[in-house]
Order: sequence, then structure tokens, then C-alpha cells
Amino acid sequence: MEEISFDDFKKLDIRMGKIISAERVEDSDKLLKLVVDFGELGASDLPAHRQIIAGLAQFYAPEALVGKECPFAYNLAPRVLAGLESQGMVLCPSDAVGPALLHPDKEVPPGSKIK
Repeated sequence: MEEISFDDFKKLDIRMGKIISAERVEDSDKLLKLVVDFGELGASDLPAHRQIIAGLAQFYAPEALVGKECPFAYNLAPRVLAGLESQGMVLCPSDAVGPALLHPDKEVPPGSKIK
């Protein structure tokens, strides 16, 4: 694995988001379309809600994700998956069985930065 500098790490903007809706992506067995609340972002012109396309459909029912707080890579360049724009990435560990969502041990405001 390639090492990165602390300055490179500081470029990552990882924020907590709250999943407010989730649905299967049409014609895909793997993808879910999530709408994620990142809270009030103050004077920023960035939207508080973002669409995230995640490869979780084989492991999680959409309704089981609604209300979950998870960490997201917030400043990734948008990417088109299955014709839909994904505006970030959910961060989760994965093993041979599949991904596991990470959750804080107490509720935190959407948009909280991970430092």
C-alpha cells in the first residue's frame, strides 16, 4: 500500500451524513440511490442534501438504511454510476462477507467533520 503524507490526508473532507432516503437503482442488482443530509452548511453554496450511489444493494435493504448516520467522503469529484450522479462515497470496511456500515456511538449533527 502506498503511504501518503499528512498534507495529502488533510485534503480529505470526511463528514457524517444522515441517510434520509434509499432506493434500488433500476436495472442494477448492486446499487442503491441514497439521499444524504449533511446539515446546514452555513454560507457555503454547497447543497445540504446529496445523492450518493452506493454498491450496498446485495447487503442492505433500502429501508434498513433510512435514518442511519455514516461517514462519507464529501469532497470526491462527482461520478456517474448507472446513469446517476454520485456526489460522494459512503465509507465502510469490508470483509469476505461484505461491507459493514460504521455508526457513531451517539447521535451527531449531520455534516459533522471527522478529524
